[in-house]
Amino acid sequence: MLYYAVVFLVIALIAGVLGFGGVAGASAGIAQILFFVFLVLLVVSLLFGWSRRV
Repeated sequence: MLYYAVVFLVIALIAGVLGFGGVAGASAGIAQILFFVFLVLLVVSLLFGWSRRV
């Protein structure tokens, strides 16, 4: 799933270099949202994994 965040980040970088500001902004925003969603899912899964061991 983190693959999609990296893909959108690369799209944003390429679009930014080529001068497509709107596409770059949208892709960067999507990459940020996906990154934080996956970060929250990681923390939740770590907490549940830790609570099962205790």
